[in-house]
Amino acid sequence: MAPPTTGTAAFAYRDFRRYQLARVMVIMGAEAQAVAVAWQVYEITHRAIDLGYTGLVLFLPGLLFLLPAGHVADRYDRRQVILVCYVLQILCTLTLLIFALRGLHRVAPIFAVLFLIGSGRAFSGPASSALLPHLVSSEHFVNAITWGATVFQIANIAGPAVGGLLYTLPLQRGFYGGRLYGAPIVFLFTLVTGISFVLLIGSLHVRPGRMEHKAISVDVILAGFHYVWKSRLLLGSISLDLFVVLLGGATALLPIFAHDILRTGPQGLGALRSAPALGALAVSIWLTFRPVLWRPGVLMFTGVAIYGLATITFGLSRSLPLSLAALMVVGASDMVSVVIRSSMLQLATPASMRGRVSAVNSLFVGASNELGEFESGVTAQWWGAVRAVVAGGVGALAITGIWSALFPGLRDIAQLTEDSLLQVAEEPSRAKF
Repeated sequence: MAPPTTGTAAFAYRDFRRYQLARVMVIMGAEAQAVAVAWQVYEITHRAIDLGYTGLVLFLPGLLFLLPAGHVADRYDRRQVILVCYVLQILCTLTLLIFALRGLHRVAPIFAVLFLIGSGRAFSGPASSALLPHLVSSEHFVNAITWGATVFQIANIAGPAVGGLLYTLPLQRGFYGGRLYGAPIVFLFTLVTGISFVLLIGSLHVRPGRMEHKAISVDVILAGFHYVWKSRLLLGSISLDLFVVLLGGATALLPIFAHDILRTGPQGLGALRSAPALGALAVSIWLTFRPVLWRPGVLMFTGVAIYGLATITFGLSRSLPLSLAALMVVGASDMVSVVIRSSMLQLATPASMRGRVSAVNSLFVGASNELGEFESGVTAQWWGAVRAVVAGGVGALAITGIWSALFPGLRDIAQLTEDSLLQVAEEPSRAKF
């Protein structure tokens, strides 16, 4: 018998519970590690462009391995793909720990490790996204998507905060007979969370197996691109997120704001990185009990516009409380878009195509996040951090208006249900280019 349709229906499934617990742990570890790496890089070079390079080296593997990653997610057991990728992540964290213990003062080796981390993410992202529909029944999938976003935000709140705290917390007994402090403590924490993730994913009962039975070919690999390009729904929603976050993202510059503008140190950096997730968490909890079913397109465009305004406010702020409040609004408004776009992506894509379509989405998300960090670093190097963030917020507002005109069908979607989304998704793209 199917679980009752309530706000917590998805948690009635054993594998979903374990999967979300695993995600909480590994995301917390990854976010804590990101705080430590960003602070390390900025302390070594004190250059905004190097913060941008950290995003670039994380993004490049997604671009290079996009096509094989999507095919692997559809061709092989998605659970096994995830396990292999996160074993690689554990080895990378161990390498960062060794670098930190030896007092590395060059950023090139750190960038090399980040490239490997990005490679693991390139393959695990499509597999993880395509695995979720196997964990719950179809009638509870939107609830599962919303709870997945909630769990993600909980981890995004806790991870940076823990990372900032651990970075400034010395332990009296460390390696080599001295004190253990700074980045090594954070990397040890990330190692523990990574190992826990692998153990939990290994305990899942689900075995999705092979979804794509055709032999590898150019047509099979490019099928995800073709499907997205033909679907006005997917093309519009994914590209909207790409350009808005690419222009409006300020995450890469938070070390500069924490170090030079707000002068709050590593703990302040952790708080700044946690603030968007705190706002997103509040919205995601609301959406689990009040799901978006009607007029999702209008709500998504509204959220994106608020995202741009909040980004401008953060860029102009010189007060830590105001900066935290602005970032909370950034996260809250972005969460509306995330839930709607993620639901569209899975519900409007056939099961056999989800790995390759998710790979295309992962490329766009990676471009908006990691490549957006590079863009932020470059513009901050040219104009300064404040002007770069404000200009990005203005750009996000402009993109919102342009996309609303280019993709009127996306704006006019009536319901967030599988039948209506598949019907719209399979219509030819009529974007007004």
